[in-house]
Amino acid sequence: MIESLHSPHIARVKALLGSRGKKERRETGQFIAEGLQFLREASAGDANPSIETLYLTTSGRLKAVAAGIEINHLDTVDVSDAVMVAMGETVTPQGILAVCRTPYLRADDLVIADGSRYIFLYEIQDPGNAGTIIRTADATGFSGVITSENSVDIYAPKVVRASAGSLWHLPIFEKMDLETIIDLWPNDQIFALSADGEKSLLDLSLQGPSLWIFGNEARGLDALEISARISRVHIPMAGNAESLNLAAAAAIAMFRVTSASA
Repeated sequence: MIESLHSPHIARVKALLGSRGKKERRETGQFIAEGLQFLREASAGDANPSIETLYLTTSGRLKAVAAGIEINHLDTVDVSDAVMVAMGETVTPQGILAVCRTPYLRADDLVIADGSRYIFLYEIQDPGNAGTIIRTADATGFSGVITSENSVDIYAPKVVRASAGSLWHLPIFEKMDLETIIDLWPNDQIFALSADGEKSLLDLSLQGPSLWIFGNEARGLDALEISARISRVHIPMAGNAESLNLAAAAAIAMFRVTSASA
């Protein structure tokens, strides 16, 4: 068991979480995930991303065993409670933390079938929004999530936590050019959620695969040149609120897509 607070294992983890974490994650192709929920999802079947090293306290190991999670095939390292606290970011760690391998996917890996539904996040900045949207996309049966350049790092700790394990259920395509994705799309079922959209979300007729674009929290889609193939869609609101939080608006749109396709 590792008990020293000067262990290189701590330095390895902190490098992926600290102020230079984004650069470190990009260069190493690794990121950090904490907690029982992620471990449950990551250990299921052919889940991706893969776990490279799993750090466990005594209580963390007992939690994994009690949850029926098979960890014997993983590279596990036992650490003291103090070392776990020094490693992680959570205030009350569950005693489970892993270094994971980032799965880098290309546009060529994008599978568009008849019932495919994808999200495109355009310059999303808030990690909580990004993680929540990934979680909702998973819950509503979407096929995957695509992000643009200048969007938040999907494998940043706050995004990973907010996704609540859904990173292990959906393919994530990072830093993609929207025009490239549009060129791959087999039909014109491409929608951008916008407060001034000419179509109501409730009036859409959905046929075949669809692509849904959600814009930056502050600027929306202002900086995006809208292709003629993209339909701007708004959410009708009966109340007095000026706008919706991005994650809330995305959830409404995804539920509508799912119910319309059922």
